[in-house]
Parts: sequence; structure tokens; C-alpha cells
Amino acid sequence: MRIRELAAAGLALVLVTVGATAGAADAASPKEKVRAWRQAHEKEILADFSTLLAMPNVATTLADVDRNAAYIQGLLQQRGFETKLLRAAPGTPASVFGELKVPGARRTVTFYAHYDGQPVGQKGWISSPFEPSMRTALPEARPVDWKAAPALDPNWRLFARAAGDDKGSIQALLSAFDALKAAGIKPTVNIKLLYEGEEEQGSPHFAGLVAQNLETVRGDLLIMGDGPMSQTGKQQINFGNRGIVGFKATVYGPLKPLHDGHYGSWAPSPTVMIAGLVTSLRNDNGDILIPGIYDDVKPVSAADKAALAALPDVETGLKQALGLGRNVGPARLADGYMRPTLNVRAVHGGDDAPSAANAIATEANASFDFRLAPGETPQRVRGLTEAYLVKQGWFIVRDTPDLATRLAHPKILRVEWDPGESIATESPMESPAAQAVAGSISRTVGYPVLRLPFSGASSGMAEIVNQLKAPMVGVSIANYDDNQHAQNENLRLGNLWDGIEVYAGLLADLDW
Repeated sequence: MRIRELAAAGLALVLVTVGATAGAADAASPKEKVRAWRQAHEKEILADFSTLLAMPNVATTLADVDRNAAYIQGLLQQRGFETKLLRAAPGTPASVFGELKVPGARRTVTFYAHYDGQPVGQKGWISSPFEPSMRTALPEARPVDWKAAPALDPNWRLFARAAGDDKGSIQALLSAFDALKAAGIKPTVNIKLLYEGEEEQGSPHFAGLVAQNLETVRGDLLIMGDGPMSQTGKQQINFGNRGIVGFKATVYGPLKPLHDGHYGSWAPSPTVMIAGLVTSLRNDNGDILIPGIYDDVKPVSAADKAALAALPDVETGLKQALGLGRNVGPARLADGYMRPTLNVRAVHGGDDAPSAANAIATEANASFDFRLAPGETPQRVRGLTEAYLVKQGWFIVRDTPDLATRLAHPKILRVEWDPGESIATESPMESPAAQAVAGSISRTVGYPVLRLPFSGASSGMAEIVNQLKAPMVGVSIANYDDNQHAQNENLRLGNLWDGIEVYAGLLADLDW
């Protein structure tokens, strides 16, 4: 469905036009009234947001996810939305749907975000993941008493699971709606809200849920409110993201741990085996070594190349901020989004101190995920991967091998593919709806919004976009260093404040 045939010069003209619109139509943006309301209600907003963040929401704990869904549904009902809890099937997580029809509106915009979160077992949390804590930025992360402070520093950060990924987008839209209502400003579009509850599981049921409720959730535009902003701190929109497929690999050694002095020169070591497996799949420069893995990747269009070239330099600052003396892959970060990536999520063999022992372990494992570029499918990647592993001498099993299997095969590999997978999501940069989003945000922030053809993250949105037959635009508000998916996830206050203004513009300054 991707329409990317504009010449580079034509895309440049679009960017210039958007930049000019930012100044010429500034009066159309509600940002000043929204900002005034927000400044008068900052602590109320934070109190509400803290309540939302204090609700445990690990995606695999259905009861907690359901409590979040019911709470968010109540928030929408308080604001006059017609609501439903949508499920693909009994026992699956709910998606919260809300709708508000605006008299005279010609277009309907469906706003997407997800309210579920990643697990919280990572080491190093400086405060409880579900006890929101206001602090200065890392590494100091000094606690601050925001309730007693005479003024709130926009550089303070609220630490909690899902603060940036992705409850921040939900809070920003709700507060934007409140600000517009208080100012007497009517939205220019009909509003549909679709808040998913299983995104961090890979959205295995979401496509089915949308298919069952297609007319309910359908709109003229889908705004994807997930992911971090540009590393420059400027507002950025994207028009798609990569797909994903992942797996866990387990290798096997002796049936019981062995003294590594007596047996280290004789018995195979699973820890060494898993290390060899990792390096056989990708090299140190990030290149995937599986034959044929790049064959299905679509060529990068001239329009995409022009959009990528127009992005500002973020790499120099990132290397400084992250302490990196080099990068892998393409020199420019966003250029790498147009290719597949194989990430090693974790490697485990033996025990760590203080449990470390001089012994050969019985097994070792590693987990991986492929981020898929346009043109690739999970099925094809699975097939190529397993064929390559078999060619390397691995005998693939799906369950723990029995003794007969162990004795019959010198190299046994258990492969478990993740249940959640997706293809890349693609949407046209030059559609009227996309240009309207770019114009609205540019008017709000006062500069031409950055346009990223393709985000490096993944989602299950491709099937959704294809079903809705509507363009998708990704609108992110979280700070790039929000530690999403890791310990000490946080949202910078200034990003929340700016996000409220951006969403207010998308509600009340969007038309095409």
C-alpha cells in the first residue's frame, strides 16, 4: 500500500510548504490557550497521571491489564465519550474504545496508544516501578517533592513503568481534551480512541480484534501515539515501522553439572556453544549472516532517501551521551531502519557471582529478535533461520530432548518462536492526511516537524492499517532517553507539557 514515488525535489517542496505553513497559520493553533490551562493545572495533571502509572500493567498479567482497561474506560466516560471494552476472545486482553462525534466534522481520526507495559524484573530500579517518583534526570536521579514545589521544572522526570511507553500519550490526549473543553474550543474532527492492552506481548490478538470491530474503529486517519521523539528533542512524525519476529534458542550439554577441571577438556560446554551460535547469526558490525535474509528487502525509494537526508545529525550527540566510541551498521541511525536487524536480547549460561562455580553447565540459552524491513515476512525469516542452523549441524527440537535424542545427535538446539510477530507497517508520506498532521504539529511547535519515513521500532499495526485502508502517522511525545523496556523508565515533564499541546492541535487544528 506504500505510495513513495515522489521525486526528491518534490518531497523537498512539500517540506518547504509545511515549514511555511507553520508560520502563516500559527493563529489556527490552540496552543496558547492550551498552555495557559496546563500551567494552571500542572499538579492536577500529574496527580491524575501518577494514579494511572501506579496501576500495575505488565502485559502478561491479565487481571492487572483488565483493571487498567476499566479505569481508562472510566476516564473516557467522565469526558463524555461513548466507550466499549473490545476483546478478540474471552480470556484475551481488552482494548479500550472511545468515540466522540463532533457536529459538523468531516473527518474521523482514530488515535492509537497502548496501556500495557513491559515486565519490571530488571535489576537497578531506583524506586518501585509502580510507585511513581519525581526525580532529576539520570544519572543523579535526585528525588524532588513536586507537590510542595512552587514551580515544576520541565526537566524533571516522572519515573515509573509505562511513563514513556505508553501511558504518557494517553495522559497527553486526555489533558489536551480537558484544556480544549475549558477554553471552549471544539475539535475539528470526530474522535475515536483505541487503547490496546497487549502490545508488549506482540499484539497476537489485536488484528483479530480490529477485524471483528472494523466499522467501530474505522477512521480516515490513524495516529499512532507510541515511541520516543527525535534525539534532537524536536517533534518528529513517522509513516511506518518495522516488523518483528523473535525466538529463544537453548543448547544442551551434560545431564548434570561437571567439574570443569576434570571434564573441561572433554565434555562440550553449552556456554561456549551458545556463544558460537550467537556469532554465527550476526557479526560485530551488525550484519546478519543468514543467507538470503536481505533478498526480500524492498529497495529504498528516492522519496525515502530524500527524507532521510533531510534529517538533522543526531549521531554525534548520541555517541557522546551514550559513551560510544563507534557505531555498527550505517553511519546514520535512521538509515539503519530501512534494513533488518538481528538483536541479541539475552544470553545465559552457568551462574553469576556469588553463585558462580567452576563447573560445566547443563544447558545455555539466548533470545533474539529480528526487526523486519518492508518486504520481509516472519514466515520467510523463520524458514531461512532454521535452514541455516540445520546446515551448521544443529538438530532442531521443539521440546526438551530425551536421552535417546541426546545420544543420537551431537548438537541439539531447541528453538521456540515468539507468539507475537508482524510485518513492517507502511503508509504514504504525501497523503493529504499526513500533510495535515505535519502542518498541525508544525503550527503548534513553531518549526517544520521532522519527517521520518520509517521508525526503527516494531508494532502489529500493519494488518490494522491494511484493514482500515487509512493512512497512519506516528506521533511520538516521549523523550528519546526514557529507558523504555528497561529499568528506570521515565517521562520528562517538558515532553508531557509539549505533548498536551501537540495533541490539542491534532484535535482542534486538523483538517484536510
